[in-house]
Amino acid sequence: MLDYSYMPSKFFKSLFLVSALAASCRAAEWTVDPMHSQASFAVKHMMVSTVHGSFNGLQGLVDYDPAHPKAAKAQITIDATTVDTRNDMRDKDLKSENFFDVAKFPTISFVSTKVEPAGKGKLKIIGDMTLHGVTKQVTWLVEGPATAVKDPKGNLHSGATATTAINRKDFGLTWNKTLDGGGVMVGEDIDLSVEVELVEKK
Repeated sequence: MLDYSYMPSKFFKSLFLVSALAASCRAAEWTVDPMHSQASFAVKHMMVSTVHGSFNGLQGLVDYDPAHPKAAKAQITIDATTVDTRNDMRDKDLKSENFFDVAKFPTISFVSTKVEPAGKGKLKIIGDMTLHGVTKQVTWLVEGPATAVKDPKGNLHSGATATTAINRKDFGLTWNKTLDGGGVMVGEDIDLSVEVELVEKK
């Protein structure tokens, strides 16, 4: 049996850090955990305030190798019927033909076509987003994936946050109302954010 008693505690701390780094930096395929993931948006109301909303029910896969970030792939599907702005009347309107028309287009999806490093711990993911039946190229700035950690059952978890901005008219969301004093009821520019927790696929 090897005797490690002569080795300083710093050795074991270093060994632990190396093991953790190895676990977090290997190539792997990850699934999106819908219980701990969310998509959100922000849009101007009457040009004076900002309304925030969110979607649940995210599904997706991420294939990521830190040694080859440009080879990464991601696909995400969002359940548009879960839109929530904390106002039932507004949510009903958003689900109607005026906006998302969830009866015809119940999901919002994104499939990556290109990935580029964008600084330490960041990626730029370019791909096709389909919203309201219209597909357009969108670029997301991603922070992560985060260093992986193990849950009590030994499963590896990671996470990432992606942000972008779109013009809703590009996706056929054109409804609006002109205000008497100028301006419009709903802004055209939408800030989008997706926060995902990832679980390594076994």
